[in-house]
Amino acid sequence: MAAKAFQKIYTKIAQITKATCSLKATGVGYDELATVNGKLAQVVKIAGDNITLQVFEGTEGIPTNAEVVFLGKAPTLKVSNQLAGRFFDAFGHPIDGGPEIEGKEVEIGGPSVNPVRRKQPSELIATGIAGIDLNNTLVSGQKIPFFADPDQPFNQVMATVALRAETDKIILGGMGMTNDDYLYFKNVFSNAGALDRIVCFMNTTENPPVERLLIPDMALTAAEYFAVEHNEKVLVLLTDMTSYADALAIVSNRMDQIPSKDSMPGSLYSDLAKIYEKAVQFPTGGSITIIAVTTLSGGDITHAVPDNTGYITEGQLFLRRDSDIGKVIVDPFRSLSRLKQLVTGKKTRRDHPQVMNAAVRLYADAANAKTKQENGFDLTNYDERTLAFAKDYSSQLLAIDVNLNTTEMLDVAWSLFGKYFKPEEVNIKKDLVDEFWPKK
Repeated sequence: MAAKAFQKIYTKIAQITKATCSLKATGVGYDELATVNGKLAQVVKIAGDNITLQVFEGTEGIPTNAEVVFLGKAPTLKVSNQLAGRFFDAFGHPIDGGPEIEGKEVEIGGPSVNPVRRKQPSELIATGIAGIDLNNTLVSGQKIPFFADPDQPFNQVMATVALRAETDKIILGGMGMTNDDYLYFKNVFSNAGALDRIVCFMNTTENPPVERLLIPDMALTAAEYFAVEHNEKVLVLLTDMTSYADALAIVSNRMDQIPSKDSMPGSLYSDLAKIYEKAVQFPTGGSITIIAVTTLSGGDITHAVPDNTGYITEGQLFLRRDSDIGKVIVDPFRSLSRLKQLVTGKKTRRDHPQVMNAAVRLYADAANAKTKQENGFDLTNYDERTLAFAKDYSSQLLAIDVNLNTTEMLDVAWSLFGKYFKPEEVNIKKDLVDEFWPKK
């Protein structure tokens, strides 16, 4: 970057740590970008005229008399319709070999929307995955995480949601991706011919971890452009928020901040909330819905990252491998959408709430039967039928490779009820049974 005439250049660094350097400077703003010895850095602390800069690539090889140039602005993204179909790095530079974007330059990481300008979410976001649409229906303007073990195919699920979701734009923010993950997303989107409605910001394992911290803000700045300026329904997919939190921990450690639970920074809650609270339904019809993957280490739901996430978000989607059918399912017991009642039976068929509840109740009966079986107790005829039902319900509805619309999902559920149970065992209102029970 060429130094402009009015830029201040300093050549006296007071202190250098692994990731930061400090110097005396005036007229500098918080989050402002700078270059230190040509390396990009950002202002993270101001105490009087003592300025601390975080150097993105690390401070190795920087001498105390290095040139420090303040660029006079925080990180920005150029926004326009040209973003669609493109892949960018954490700084908003194209990484797909295409031209630079022309558009309005916007500072990333601005405040979330004033609650007065928000509307109660009421639009259904269908993903085609029954474990979500049938049991944990998503609503536009919602914020919800996928909790998954690191060895689960959560990136495939994200790609699937991106391709099937009935929205105008999909913004994908990838943090700590392997190159394989990056190429996987690129190929899937290109082959599906869906690139025109997808924007991707990628940080791979080859980039410095600290750069991950810019990805959610970049993705949400792009989302706000399409939702506010074009009144579009935007779905933001962030994977993986545990990588993001790990990068936060690296930075706070290098700045000698005292860590809190699970060696995470004390600011973790507000750092995560700042991202998730960007989910919004606007009265004008535009909306930002956020689905984020949070990987669990050893299935530990009490770790600081999922724990804080649970307080901020409106539910969670829980992936687990079902050993009975050998597929990954959306677990109906541990998943929850706190807003689903705003759309189930209102924006979907009227039998939806009852069918959803009946199916999960029968699935719970099957879980009890399984426990009896494992402990050597005799099974009743009803137990055996619930076990058979649970297998079909898992493979035909809960498995993440199932692709149906909500009406088809409800019809499949009714056909399973009719296959294994009598109407009185299913415990659904008589008028619905009369209308929807499969005719023999």
